[in-house]
Amino acid sequence: MNDQPPTNIFKRVLASLGPAIITASVVLGPGSILSASKIGHTYSYQMSWVLVIAVIMMIAMTALSARLGIQLKGTICDELAERAGRPVAAATGVILFLIAACFQFSNNLGVLAAVEPFMKEGNDYSLAIIIGMNAFIILALYGFKHLYGLIEKLMKLLVAIMIIAFAINLFQVEPDWLKALAGLIPSLPEQAANGASMQEVMTPIVALYATTFSVAGAFYQSYLVRQKGWTRENLKQGLIDSTLGISMLGLITLMVLITAAKVLYQNPNVETLTSVSDVATSLEPGFGKSAMVIFSLGIFAGAFSSFLVNAMIGGSILADGFGLGGYIDQKWPKLFTVFALLTGMAVAIYTKYEGQKPVGLIIFAQSLTVLGIPMLAIAMLWLSTRADMKGENAIPAWMKILGFIGLITSVLLAIRTAVNLLS
Repeated sequence: MNDQPPTNIFKRVLASLGPAIITASVVLGPGSILSASKIGHTYSYQMSWVLVIAVIMMIAMTALSARLGIQLKGTICDELAERAGRPVAAATGVILFLIAACFQFSNNLGVLAAVEPFMKEGNDYSLAIIIGMNAFIILALYGFKHLYGLIEKLMKLLVAIMIIAFAINLFQVEPDWLKALAGLIPSLPEQAANGASMQEVMTPIVALYATTFSVAGAFYQSYLVRQKGWTRENLKQGLIDSTLGISMLGLITLMVLITAAKVLYQNPNVETLTSVSDVATSLEPGFGKSAMVIFSLGIFAGAFSSFLVNAMIGGSILADGFGLGGYIDQKWPKLFTVFALLTGMAVAIYTKYEGQKPVGLIIFAQSLTVLGIPMLAIAMLWLSTRADMKGENAIPAWMKILGFIGLITSVLLAIRTAVNLLS
C-alpha cells in the first residue's frame, strides 16, 4: 500500500511552509493592523469581504512569483537584465530599495508603538529601543551564516505569536459571529447610503486592500524559494506554501478586524485611531490590562517581522538589480540591507523627537509607488508569458489571469495615489 498516514501528510505540509511565511510577515506590519482596526471601527463587520478578495489576489501573485523563482534560470532581476537590459533591472532594484528605505521608519515606530503603553510617564526609552533593535539586527546579519533558515524559523515564531495573541483577544471580546460571517458577503457599506462622500467611504477600504495585496512582497517570494533551494520537484509545495502562508496573513488580519468591529464600532470613547498603540489602549477599559498586553504582543510580533524583512527586500533587490547578487548571505545585499536599516532608524529618531512626520519623505515614497509597484507586477507577468514559458514550463492560466487583475488594481491604486499627491 502506498497510502501514507495523515501525520506524514501534515508533516509534509509543515515542511513546505517557509517562503510565504516570510512574505506574509513583511506584509502583516503595523499598517495592516491599523487598517484592519480602522475598518472595524468605521464599518463594523461589513467590509470583511474586501480582505478576502485581497488575500485571493495576494495568493495568486505570490504563487506566480514562486513559479518564476523555481522555473527561471536566474533571479527575476537577472532575467530582466538579460532580456530587457541591465538599466531595467537596475531601475527595478533602485525603486524597490527607495520604497523600502523610505517606509522603514514606520516599522521602527511600529515596534515602539507596541511598547509605548507600558512606558511610565517620564521614562522614555524610545531612543535606546530603536538603536538597540537596529544594532541587534545588524549584528545578526554578520554574526550568523545561512541566514535564510534562521529568518524562516524566526518568522514562523513571530507569526505563531500573532495568531495566538490576536485569537485570545478575539475570543475574549465575544464578537457576533453571524454578523462576522455576513461581512464576508460583498455589499456596500451603510455609510455610502447615508450620504457620505465616496472619498470618505473608499479611503479605509483602499488602505485595507493595499496593505494586504503587496506586489513588492510577492515579488520577493521568487528570491525566497531559490534561497530555500526549491526546484521543479517543489512546484506543488510552492503552491501549498503560497496558499497557506498568505491565508495565515488573511486570518490574522481578519481576527484584528473582527476584534475592532466588536470593541471599537460606535464606541463613544474611541473617536480616532492614529496608531496601533491607540488600538491596544482602547481595549483596556472594557477588557482589562491583560487584553491590552496581549494585543501589544501581537503588534510587536507584526512590527518586528515587517521591520526585518522589509529592509532585507530593499537591500537584496537593489544589489541584484546591479548584478551584485540577490541573496541575503552575500556581501552587497547585506550592505544595502544595513543601509536601509540605518535610513529607517535615522528617520524614526527624527520623527519621534521632532514630533512631526517626515512629510517630504512620505510624499517621495508615495511618488515612487506610483511607478514602482505596477512596474514590479508588469515584470512578473511579462516574464511569465515569454516564449520559453510553455509546455512543462507553462505558468497556470489562473495565476496569469489573477496576476493581470492584480496589475490592473495596482495601476488603479497608483493613479489614486498620484491624484491625491497632485491635489
